[in-house]
Amino acid sequence: MAEFNGYRRQDGTVGVRNHVAVIPTSVTASSLATRVAVDAGQGVRATPHQMGANQPDPARRQTERVLAGIGRNPNVGATLLIELGTEAIDADGLADRIAASGKPVETLSIREAGGTKAAIEAGTSVARSLLEGIANARRESADASELIFGVECGGSDATSGIAANPAVGNACDRLVEAGGTASFSETPEFIGAEHILADRCADEKTREWLLERVEMREDMAQLMGVDLRGAQPTPGNQEGGLTTIEEKSLGAISKGGTTPVRGMVEYGKRLPTGGGLVLMDTPGYDIESVVGKVAGGAQVIAFTTGRGSTTGNPIAPVIKVTGNPKTWDRLSNNMDFDASRIISGESLDAAGERLFDLLLEVASGRLTEAEHRRLEEFAINEIQPEELVGLRGEAR
Repeated sequence: MAEFNGYRRQDGTVGVRNHVAVIPTSVTASSLATRVAVDAGQGVRATPHQMGANQPDPARRQTERVLAGIGRNPNVGATLLIELGTEAIDADGLADRIAASGKPVETLSIREAGGTKAAIEAGTSVARSLLEGIANARRESADASELIFGVECGGSDATSGIAANPAVGNACDRLVEAGGTASFSETPEFIGAEHILADRCADEKTREWLLERVEMREDMAQLMGVDLRGAQPTPGNQEGGLTTIEEKSLGAISKGGTTPVRGMVEYGKRLPTGGGLVLMDTPGYDIESVVGKVAGGAQVIAFTTGRGSTTGNPIAPVIKVTGNPKTWDRLSNNMDFDASRIISGESLDAAGERLFDLLLEVASGRLTEAEHRRLEEFAINEIQPEELVGLRGEAR
């Protein structure tokens, strides 16, 4: 039986890290949240983002969903919410949503604290107190079925679709077989291969929604004068040897493995534990896509990159996987897993087993290279006006 050692939370979920999250409710409090996290010390992580103080209601609800999901992520032991004090987002209401998971939550208003200097001092004190309060948490044995594994790809090249992504997919299959949840996203990167995913859907409802969301992403692009299906991959992908959008998409979907698609959720919405393979509707922007899955409850992320990407996440450890031997050599202090062995003769099963073992090690406390270097990018997807036209409601 596959197991890891994690932090059992009051709501029954299991974290692989024990962070205090300092979450700003808008961009106006983001710099201060970062300063508080730095001053409070190791174990405190800020999630600075670009969302404004006042957004249209659908966009605001999505931002609230993401921020609440970050606070409820099992890797978070306690949360400090920081607001300027003029935001449409209600910090106290957000705190209640996070506190429902059984975690301690505090709020701080910069205006009420007396400005930046006073708020930094107060916030640092509160964050340190929260950190002290969760310091006695101890790891205990947990079944792999309690893991949600988010997978992502960025900076792809020709090796991504033949080595890195299939290796991650094999690890996902192993986790699903063990009863856990695997999730991949980036809906624009389904284009050209969406029929393959549709055929793997476990039910008609999931199939229809998958195709609907792909169509909506295409429609949004066309409103901006972009034909995604007729376009070539990005210049970086082209330099890496990819020639068509279909080639890129076929490689991208292979990171989800071969099991049936059990469902699809909206951006930042809760991912089910023990749910098999579940898709999330996200944009193709890597950082926003990763944040969506972490808000959905993913405790660990695997990020494949052929050309080399250095991004991480403040809340979830990010395992960097490359199928390019040159990238493995040149960016050795950013990569965690060498999938290029597949190209030189290692079987896919052997690579997938190695990666699954690494997943359990990271879940048990082994730091990734991004964690060692505190690479902690964070951004939230913002619903655009043209996207509002295509939304069919938020409940799925």
